[in-house]
Amino acid sequence: MKVLVADTFDASGLEGLKAAGCEVLYEPELAGEALVRSIGSSGANILVVRSMKVTEGMLDAGRLSLIVRAGAGVNTIDVPAASRRGIYVSNCPGKNAIAVAECAFGLMLALDRRTPNQVVNLGAGRWNKKEYSEARGLYGRTLGLLGFGNIGREMARRTRGFGMHTIAWSPRFLRNAARTSSACRL
Repeated sequence: MKVLVADTFDASGLEGLKAAGCEVLYEPELAGEALVRSIGSSGANILVVRSMKVTEGMLDAGRLSLIVRAGAGVNTIDVPAASRRGIYVSNCPGKNAIAVAECAFGLMLALDRRTPNQVVNLGAGRWNKKEYSEARGLYGRTLGLLGFGNIGREMARRTRGFGMHTIAWSPRFLRNAARTSSACRL
């Protein structure tokens, strides 16, 4: 199997592909027409991307049988066009859930503490301790989650450490006959 990795990718992932017997072509700088040419000339069966857009024209350039998005979602890949050509599309859901949850909590704290404003003022040589010491804090607050997949579950785990309450809604709650409500207090 020939694998074209056309986006930045961790060395351990590249080594894992090689250990599995794949011939790996690592070309993270490819974009646009250069990617189209490489798909055609490399003879790759598998294309691995992270944030690179994969268009219908790229699909016609070679003989791909699988496109893997090294992340959650497949919004950067023209899935209907791939399906029409019999090219499978896959992703790696949940692999970044912890990182996304941590980033979301960092952003919530930054908003509550007005960290961006503090940085700007401090850079300008101003510091208003009274103004910036008046945050509401996250303790005792309620976080509402719309969706309770991998990221939602990681968010809920972290709310406990902050002394927060969590409520969640998910379509799967509606499908679960044991639930009497479409929302759940966690």
